[in-house]
Amino acid sequence: MAGGGNLFGRVLSYVVNEFIVEGLANNRTFQRFAVRTNKSLENLSSKAKEVREELSEQWRNSRGNDDHFRQ
Repeated sequence: MAGGGNLFGRVLSYVVNEFIVEGLANNRTFQRFAVRTNKSLENLSSKAKEVREELSEQWRNSRGNDDHFRQ
């Protein structure tokens, strides 16, 4: 009997997911939200990459100076 309940749960989950996905895919407000969120995350990611590269360069420069003083 547990197998039948599991099957029913899967079917119910599938149907609910289909309705939710269809509803959100056709919702203009959600689409605008998704596009804005994506752009914000892309901007944040590129800024993080720039900062990471800048810090890496500063670290290399400071390590280079330390190595110079050690010689």
